[in-house]
Amino acid sequence: MDLSAWLPAIARWGLPALAVALALILFIWIIRRAVPNEPETRMLRQLFIIGAVLVSNILLVLVLPLDGETRGQLLSLLGLVLTAIIALSSTTFVSNAMAGFMLRAVGGFHPGDFISVAEHFGRVTERGLLHTEMQSEDRDLVTLPNLFLITHPVKVVRRSGTIVSADVSLGYDVQRQTVRDLLERAAEEAGLSDPFVQIRALHDHAVAYRVSGFLEDVGNLVSKRTELHAKVLDQLHGAGIEIVSPSFMNQRRLEPGRMVLPERVRPASAEEPTRQPETIMFDKAELAGRLSEFRRQRDTLVEQIRELGQGKVDAGTEREIEWREHQLAALEDIIATLGKS
Repeated sequence: MDLSAWLPAIARWGLPALAVALALILFIWIIRRAVPNEPETRMLRQLFIIGAVLVSNILLVLVLPLDGETRGQLLSLLGLVLTAIIALSSTTFVSNAMAGFMLRAVGGFHPGDFISVAEHFGRVTERGLLHTEMQSEDRDLVTLPNLFLITHPVKVVRRSGTIVSADVSLGYDVQRQTVRDLLERAAEEAGLSDPFVQIRALHDHAVAYRVSGFLEDVGNLVSKRTELHAKVLDQLHGAGIEIVSPSFMNQRRLEPGRMVLPERVRPASAEEPTRQPETIMFDKAELAGRLSEFRRQRDTLVEQIRELGQGKVDAGTEREIEWREHQLAALEDIIATLGKS
């Protein structure tokens, strides 16, 4: 087989295609170097790459040695294909992309925040162009389409603190003042501040109470809920109050005078081992939240250094700029280290 006869055709068709491919690879490399792969800029990075691929396809048709009619037909075909793809995927791809822009504009939550949407609860680990990833209490990663988030109410736990509550139903034979004192004491022992008790409902068989308190460190939200329920049990059982409604007596026959209480195997005041399951449940979300906070601090330092440099620079200002640059370098090292984890 004589390859010399094929060399002109390879040069005419292969070289333009190779040039476009190399240009695309170079452009994507520049994008990845210029736009960091961080939650705040990941959406912009993805849009640039998608745009580069589309432009390279059009450029390939333009540089190939085709006659005008064939080139026009290919461009028309490419336009029809793109139009069909957009039309067919408008309910998913485009809708999720627009929903992603809307979520960024609203800024309701960030990586590391606790959110609850529909039956899903967990901490945000990543926000992308088309989806939002969260880590559940089982340590599993849940991917939610952005369109799902804007069509369902999203409950965001504020980083400044939240209210932790526990519900319990007691009989009408227990004084409500006694219940209030015991439940408030349980909330205080659970480490909650400003506790208060509400009477939620008067059922035909029991009174529904809710004890609540303020939790400042939301990172321990799950363990504090468990601890609050445990302290409620300890306080009510320690006072000899049954957590059982009269309808329970009608469903299961009990001996007269028998109380439904667990056997005391150790003093109620015994200290239980302190565990924080959140460190296992939300390890990726915790890392994402810390990275997001460090990046916000970095951006703030960059802005402060820029503002100091624009004003009158004296010896004091130079020391201030030098100190902030030192902080900025330390933050950059921390971000780089955590980003590799």
